Amino acid sequence: MTDQQWQKLLAVIAGEALEPMPAGFIIDSPWLPGWAGISTLDYFLIEQLWLEANLKAVSQFPDAMFLPGFWAEFGMCTEPSAFGAKCSWQENDLPYAGKIITDIQSASSVAQPNPATDGLLPFVLNRVKRCRAPIEKAGHRIRFAVSRGPLNVASFLMGTTEFLMAIRTDPEPTHKLLGTVTDFIIDWLGLQIHTIDSIDGVFILDDIVGFLGEQDFTETAMPYLKRIFDSFATRVKFFHNDAAGLVCAPHLAQIGVNLFNFSFQHTISEMKQLTSNAVTLLGNIPTRDVLASGTPQEVRNSVAAAMDSVRDRSRIILSCGGGMPPGVPTANIEAFLTAAGTL
Repeated sequence: MTDQQWQKLLAVIAGEALEPMPAGFIIDSPWLPGWAGISTLDYFLIEQLWLEANLKAVSQFPDAMFLPGFWAEFGMCTEPSAFGAKCSWQENDLPYAGKIITDIQSASSVAQPNPATDGLLPFVLNRVKRCRAPIEKAGHRIRFAVSRGPLNVASFLMGTTEFLMAIRTDPEPTHKLLGTVTDFIIDWLGLQIHTIDSIDGVFILDDIVGFLGEQDFTETAMPYLKRIFDSFATRVKFFHNDAAGLVCAPHLAQIGVNLFNFSFQHTISEMKQLTSNAVTLLGNIPTRDVLASGTPQEVRNSVAAAMDSVRDRSRIILSCGGGMPPGVPTANIEAFLTAAGTL
């Protein structure tokens, strides 16, 4: 993000209503490689191609905030790899992390990794350090420390179904695992912040939160998310959950979140009400069916419709309901930004 974009982001989070309305997108490996014309494997493997793809995006769409911006990652393998998960790679598809826990009772004995030395994390950090100079030369800065959330990481280590069942059937080892994963995430975010002094935001992604009911959320997710966000004094505390977001929305401010990206299945006005307008909302048109597969006119119509029921336009950054999906064409992003500028 540029300094100007960062100041706009802080202003929106503070409650200012900006004109034109700001627009932003989460962009990473599902979208960037295909849009930039390179393979997914090359995007992960070749530092220069990763840098060029990100520079191309910020150059092509200067009016969009890209979040977190120049995201160095290896898909869902990033954090699980530090625990020893087997990572499977394909040329033009996202990598996958295999399970390492086959028995819930063994979850209690999972060792906490060292983010400075373990798995793919040193490569993530080294990429940011090596590319920092050309990123800043282009007028941008690394603003966010990023990690998948504790439930998301735990579900990769155990398997999603097995983890969700264990929340109810074996709470003690499940909480022990979540405690270990949370400690690791705090260390990992702290290492990023210590290494890159321009970071002033924390970004946590955890879709598994959306599969929980109220009791399971407050007992199994909320304490660990709050501990993560409470560990840092950054000005932006960003949470992504594009599964069902109704269960977490009323608790976000208490957790410490001030920026939330949520599912397109929930309207902006609905989320404003659930968050008591205390959290800035990043959304909210359908990702795949409109932004990726729709026509430019359908994109413009969807942006307008998303705002029709919203009277208070503060604490809103127009986006899609999730990260930028694969296959979104340039024309649809331009249509989105045009629509945002006319609202």
